Amino acid sequence: MCGIVGFTGNRQAAPILLDGLSKLEYRGYDSAGLAVRDGDALAQVVKAKGRLSNLVEKTDNGNALKGTCGIGHTRWATHGEPTVANAHPHVSSDQRFALVHNGVIENFEELKEQFLSGAHLIGDTDTEIVVQLIAHFAENGFSTKDAFKAALAEIKGSYAFALMDKMDPNTIYVAKNKSPLLIGLGEGFNVICSDAM
Repeated sequence: MCGIVGFTGNRQAAPILLDGLSKLEYRGYDSAGLAVRDGDALAQVVKAKGRLSNLVEKTDNGNALKGTCGIGHTRWATHGEPTVANAHPHVSSDQRFALVHNGVIENFEELKEQFLSGAHLIGDTDTEIVVQLIAHFAENGFSTKDAFKAALAEIKGSYAFALMDKMDPNTIYVAKNKSPLLIGLGEGFNVICSDAM
């Protein structure tokens, strides 16, 4: 079980994401990570092994990451050892997409063989396969939304996903199947999370 948070709006995202992850740490505590966007710049991704406090320290309570759109994750490993490489968010090889995931992709090995032969993978997680699969469809001319939908059509298992695309700096794409995911609409901001807390 993992925890997911996301924020896009008119305030700095990283401190808000860390606060949200602190409320979700009971859902996972072997590693944590953030991806934060500031306008057209590539997402800044910071990950830490162990408790959330390690990520808080590494990011100076989120102050080291500037940007108003971001996603965060606290992990309880199902695929791959609890390492920084296996921590979320996972980033596609072309650096275009960042993804966090709660759930289990049952057919990730088959997806890897069918679509990603020769792809350079950093970790050992089912989630990394998904972000590379989305990038694969995008490279073949699909819009972000259609690439995400095409990947979802191939996936078997449970999931809650939050996806960021460097071409669309203020949007977080989300999808769920069986795993919890909530969307909150605010004045000047929107949030997502995997628990009502």
